[in-house]
Amino acid sequence: MPSWGQILGEIRTRIQGGDQQAFDSIRNKYLKELSDLTGRNTIIYATRWTGGDAPPNLVSINDEDIHGYMEAIAGLQGSNLDLILHTGGGSAEATDAIVSYLRQKFSNIRIIIPQAAMSAGTMLACSADKIIMGKQSSIGPIDPQFILQTSVGVQALPAHAILEQFKKAQDDCRDNPKNLNSWLPMLSQYGPALLVRCQDQIDFGKELVENWLSQYMFKDERTDKPATIAAYLSDHSNFKTHGKHINVIKAKELGLKIDMLEDDQIFQDKVLSAFHATTHAFGSTNTAKVIANQNGNCFLKQFNTGVPTQVRR
Repeated sequence: MPSWGQILGEIRTRIQGGDQQAFDSIRNKYLKELSDLTGRNTIIYATRWTGGDAPPNLVSINDEDIHGYMEAIAGLQGSNLDLILHTGGGSAEATDAIVSYLRQKFSNIRIIIPQAAMSAGTMLACSADKIIMGKQSSIGPIDPQFILQTSVGVQALPAHAILEQFKKAQDDCRDNPKNLNSWLPMLSQYGPALLVRCQDQIDFGKELVENWLSQYMFKDERTDKPATIAAYLSDHSNFKTHGKHINVIKAKELGLKIDMLEDDQIFQDKVLSAFHATTHAFGSTNTAKVIANQNGNCFLKQFNTGVPTQVRR
């Protein structure tokens, strides 16, 4: 397998030879090799989220991604899909729409996680027939987060934490009514409907994951695993932090159907080569998001303008 550095060298050699689309060319090369190896359609969805330098709205799963998937699916034949997924998460509602669209197009979906698929990315992974992870791969909790303007600035707050804070305030003020004045400045930051929204979002994510696991990963089984897995992943108290990384060992212990990337060395080489070629574009260009298939169809998001570039090569 070419190393991370060797792929970068391959890209630089292409650029020096006059290929101004070398990042796309090398990514497409390895996606095509992977698809040829498996005989399955192959799409990569990857964002620049680990760098922390791109606007969150550009690296999150959102409704605009449907356009990217439409571009990546255009012209594909067959009912099998391998989706290479690298994302920090985003909208549960958009993820629901994406899963609905993919499942109308493909009857068998494997989701490959070369590094991490967190939050809504984990939800998306749970819609697969099977997940493929490596020893370095992670999924994460699916508990919803709210972006709120607070007295100390904009913060991402777990829905569970907001509910817990209100409950703690209720209990404290019931026992010590004089403490209400101490709680008011903190609780007044939240709108009156926020508690209902918190519970609704927790229930929504949990129900989606349970339903997807039942319909796809465990479709031929009578088991309580979908409910158990969804409940565990959606419970903030199991993790304390939304960014908790769940490795492949723990993911298997939860009951998810997972194959190891390392079980097939040639397959692993092709997956990681396509992934590394994609991440080089994040490190060396202003690309924030890539949705591309093995035929060269590509939807790019660039974070200097926020304008998507759709390219067929």
